[in-house]
Amino acid sequence: MTTKLQPFHLAIPVDDLERAEVFYREVIGCGTGRRSARWVDLDFFGHQLVIHLAPEECLRVTTNEVDGKQVPARHFGIVLERGDWQSLADRLRAAKVEFIIEPGIRFAGEAGEQGTFFFTDPAGNALEFKYFEDLDQLFAA
Repeated sequence: MTTKLQPFHLAIPVDDLERAEVFYREVIGCGTGRRSARWVDLDFFGHQLVIHLAPEECLRVTTNEVDGKQVPARHFGIVLERGDWQSLADRLRAAKVEFIIEPGIRFAGEAGEQGTFFFTDPAGNALEFKYFEDLDQLFAA
């Protein structure tokens, strides 16, 4: 299936709305949009991420092995340009964010080779950020 890329919308639960908003705004660099007492819209690299106050839905991260690493089974993220990916990794390190998987190359020399890293937000939601030297490798088998 071939489609023109469009912004996505994703809603996630958090257990402390203010703490999560500060993390996404100040650590990751997201802009904010509309809000209520129980949710906040965020500009997540041109996409809409909505954090909803729902502490009962915040789950423990479980993992599966991928390319020799324990990857969070429930996660979300975005594909960035290499320079933006590196800048974000540097920003996260400066903020002393603990990585689940440190920035590095996965599937080296194989179809789908990518730079990637994982970390969690304050509510335990796992995020992955990646880049491809060749974006045509995004869905390579």
